[in-house]
Amino acid sequence: MKATQQLHDLGQSLWLDNITRPMLDSGTLKRYIDELSITGLTSNPTIFDHAMSRGAAYDDDMASLMSKGLSAEDAFFEMAIDDLRRAADLFAPVYQRTATVDGYVSLEVSPLLAYDTKTTVEVAQMLYQKAARPNFFIKIPGTPEGRIAIEESIFSGVSINVTLLFSREHYLGAADAYMRGLERRVQAGLSPDVRSVASLFVSRWDKATMDKVPSELRNKLGTAVGQQTYKAYREVLNSDRWQRLEGLGARPQRLLFASTGTKDPKASDVLYIDAFAAPNTIDTMPEETLLAFADHGSVGNVTPRDGGNCEEVLVDFTRAGIDVAKLAADLQSQGAKAFSDSWKDLLESIESKSKALK
Repeated sequence: MKATQQLHDLGQSLWLDNITRPMLDSGTLKRYIDELSITGLTSNPTIFDHAMSRGAAYDDDMASLMSKGLSAEDAFFEMAIDDLRRAADLFAPVYQRTATVDGYVSLEVSPLLAYDTKTTVEVAQMLYQKAARPNFFIKIPGTPEGRIAIEESIFSGVSINVTLLFSREHYLGAADAYMRGLERRVQAGLSPDVRSVASLFVSRWDKATMDKVPSELRNKLGTAVGQQTYKAYREVLNSDRWQRLEGLGARPQRLLFASTGTKDPKASDVLYIDAFAAPNTIDTMPEETLLAFADHGSVGNVTPRDGGNCEEVLVDFTRAGIDVAKLAADLQSQGAKAFSDSWKDLLESIESKSKALK
């Protein structure tokens, strides 16, 4: 049995952190569903920037849409939603088989809106309606401004993937925003069955610290933060506040481990997949990480519900001079900037390619 199947059987959802039109056209995504236990998919501006700027798969659509007077941003969303609808339809049997728990795809609002609450809410609603698929998440960054947008979007019935979370505190803020949105729906006489996932980025912790700590601490901070957050996630699900909502028909906001590609060439290429074998969570993997895990991965110890020794490891990093709270804030702002830069590159690429195609 493949390691991917073993992980799936353990109770963790395996999602692919990638999408391209050739992947859809060639049947590659369908094969990953059938053979590698993939049950969902995530995207981000960097993924689409690479997909649309390299090769000719989008050129005809790009030229046609831009010739109609659409902006580069509007043309992008037309093409991206078309791809993601196709992916959502491939995952529809998973969505139905799991009683609508699994089988989702995700599209991010413009990263330029990361600190603009009002416009984020409006755009999230528009994109969700345009996608017209029940197994569709809109991604909103879990910044302080984003939390307000998450609450408002959940209240309005939009399923949300909270992205750019880097710490337990970031996760708890996202969980609180989700529950506030559901509580408002209950108060308004609406169904609290609106879905969400909370995406915790793990590998960037180790990339940021690998040259700043002793060798024995190298590549351990991302795992410790992930374990600490997993413990908090389990505590939220056991809380009276959540169980009251669940009793009224709400479904859990699932914890998703993101940024799981190994950044250190000296470390295992499946480092974070091994570290987060956690039932009732999601692990979204870059394509190369998925293939590596299918080829030579193994399912070992299950991630401890109590966080294991994560607190001791975090103390070790503090002693080594790492301000974990400050680094979490820095990583979130750096992540927002990186996605904004990719977004600008993407729109510039669409503009320049469409002119060249004329």
